[in-house]
Formats: sequence, C-alpha cells, structure tokens
Amino acid sequence: MGEPRAGRSGLLMDWGGVLTTNVFDSFAAFCEAEGLGTDSVRDAFMKDPLARELLADFECGRLADEVFERKFGAVLEVREPAGLIARLFGSMGGNPEMLAAVEFLRAAGVKTGLLSNSWGASTYPADTLDKLFDVLVISGELGVRKPDVAIYETAIQRMGLPAQQLVFVDDLPGNLKPARALGIHTILHTDTAKTLAELHGVFGGESSA
Repeated sequence: MGEPRAGRSGLLMDWGGVLTTNVFDSFAAFCEAEGLGTDSVRDAFMKDPLARELLADFECGRLADEVFERKFGAVLEVREPAGLIARLFGSMGGNPEMLAAVEFLRAAGVKTGLLSNSWGASTYPADTLDKLFDVLVISGELGVRKPDVAIYETAIQRMGLPAQQLVFVDDLPGNLKPARALGIHTILHTDTAKTLAELHGVFGGESSA
C-alpha cells in the first residue's frame, strides 16, 4: 500500500447525516407522522432557545434520554414523549456506500475515528463502530460537543496524528470551521458521490470502495 496523498493518514467521520441517510429527512417524516408542521423539529433546534439548550445539554450527556424526551416533547407538544428519540430517527438508515468507504480505508491503513455529537446510549450500533473505527470521540462521553474546539483537540490527541494529516467529514458547515482552523482538511458532505470523489482525491487509490 502506498502512502496517502498530501501526507493525509487519518480520517475523522461524523455519524448522523454522513454515515447515515439525511437526519433532517427523518425529522420531517417524524413531523408528518405526528401531525406537526414539516419543519417543526428543524425550526425548534434552529430558532427556539429552550430547544437549543435542551439539545446542547443532551448531546453533552447532561440529560438522560427520558428527560430529554419529556422536555423536548413539551416543546413540540407531542402527545406521547416516551420513545421520542426512536421516533425522531425512525426513518434514518445507514449509508452503505459511505460505510463501505470507511471500512475500505481502514483496511488500507488509514487510521479512522468517529467524531460525533451523540443522541443518547443507542445512537451507534456497537458492531459497526468496532468494524469501522480505531478511535471514538463522542460528545456525550466527553461533556463537550461540536463545534466546541475542545472536542476537535481531543480527536487530534486520540488519533495520535498531527492535525495536518487528518481529514474530517461532516454534513454541517459550522462543525467544519473549527477543524479547519486547527489545520485539519475538511469535507462538507452534501452528496455521497461527491464525498467519495473528494476522499479519493485526498487518499488516492486507497479510497476506492
């Protein structure tokens, strides 16, 4: 195996919306099923101060699943808060091409890490994590979330590589800015084919899945 192009030897991946199908599409499907406006969840997280505070506390592990469900359910005015998290993600599935690409890169010698804001204990299937990642950096376990610079610094430390050797893929532009400032090469995931092409451009033949 040859060396990755441009000195890149480590890959950090977001989870929801990158290694899965679109998170906001699942939120929209939830809203439709619950009889809410299509963008009710998105708008709450973007515009409602209480919802934003609840999300931050939840992703940082300061709220148990059931507490978040009860409090965020009240914001949305849903009839049944129990099981809210599972319903929010009920239409989200894995992205097979992206999952395969990470597995391929790891097998080719690229060090891989998950850098993710978590949604409770059941966010990630354990067997998938074991198969794909050498390093896990999960917000709920650290008490800090993207885009706080501290979580990127932790990721760099755990990867054991200089920032300049790392690539980070995320679907939210705001999560990429702090990584770039630290010297990490960033890729905004908007489309699977585009992201795979960009990974190929960075890692060369080692990114072919």
